[in-house]
Amino acid sequence: MKIEKLPSGSYRVRKMYRGKIYAVTFPCKPSQKEALQALARELDKVKTAGPMTFAQAAEEYVSMKRNVLSPKTVKEYTEMPRRLPKWFIDLRIADITQVEINKMVNELAASKSPKTVRNYHGFVSAILGTFRPELKLYTKFPQKIKSEPYTPSQEDVRKILEHIQGTEWEIPITLACYGMRRSEICALVPEDIDGDVVHINKALVQNERNEWVVKTTKTVESTRDIIIPMEIADKIRERGYIYRGFPNSIAKHLQSVEDRLGIPRFSLHKLRHYFASQMAALGVPDADILRLGGWRSDHVMKSVYRHSMMDKEEQAKREAAIKLQKALFS
Repeated sequence: MKIEKLPSGSYRVRKMYRGKIYAVTFPCKPSQKEALQALARELDKVKTAGPMTFAQAAEEYVSMKRNVLSPKTVKEYTEMPRRLPKWFIDLRIADITQVEINKMVNELAASKSPKTVRNYHGFVSAILGTFRPELKLYTKFPQKIKSEPYTPSQEDVRKILEHIQGTEWEIPITLACYGMRRSEICALVPEDIDGDVVHINKALVQNERNEWVVKTTKTVESTRDIIIPMEIADKIRERGYIYRGFPNSIAKHLQSVEDRLGIPRFSLHKLRHYFASQMAALGVPDADILRLGGWRSDHVMKSVYRHSMMDKEEQAKREAAIKLQKALFS
């Protein structure tokens, strides 16, 4: 065993085990006894996780965190290993190195978006961080694709609301225009509405058995109060419920209405984009938009309404140019 001094000033001790080199670093030079004890602890971790495959480790990881994760997250984590290459999930945890990680990422990048690849890698790194804490990952990811968030126009939203007025879909789609997520709308009950104030404090999601269950909101910030038109609040009280169908049916009906009206298709979630852009256009402060929409950070919120504002600025520039042209050449 050799104690090496690194250029950084720290010291490293390495040992080969089953054809692979394991290393421990120290801020100052260790004694032979300290170095041996540290190496023994590292090898014990490897030996403990040795027979376990990645798939088994993923299952154990979910089991360890089941009571602190949301049902939706448990469902996603349970399904995630099946989305990874089979050769990878069959590897022993002790045999996974940066080489296997790079190979997996390269394979996924051929058919998945850069964002999806990063999400899958995040799951893998969480598993390895638990069962192989000594393994440090330095993975190269595919370049991110810049995408502009789509925001429905006010005219299109008005057409949709007029078309669904008085139907089963009026209330859930109107609530989406006020910044509510589908999961929040489907968990809402009349008792959550006080006058024209809606108390948002729960969400309806699918668990790992594909059962719809009510849980707390997505984040602490998602628990909030919003104000809706008294007309909508009275309709809810009159009929005694918000929505009783399957959550997916709202999105499907919205798309059928868009097709019928000749409006470009957009998802129900894009109505949150509409909400943010309209609030910004009305001069509502960012902090208030953030709170009303239940966003944890302003990154997504600002990217949404900034894109909408850019469209309006471009239109204003064109109108100004036309006025100047008329003044000069008419």
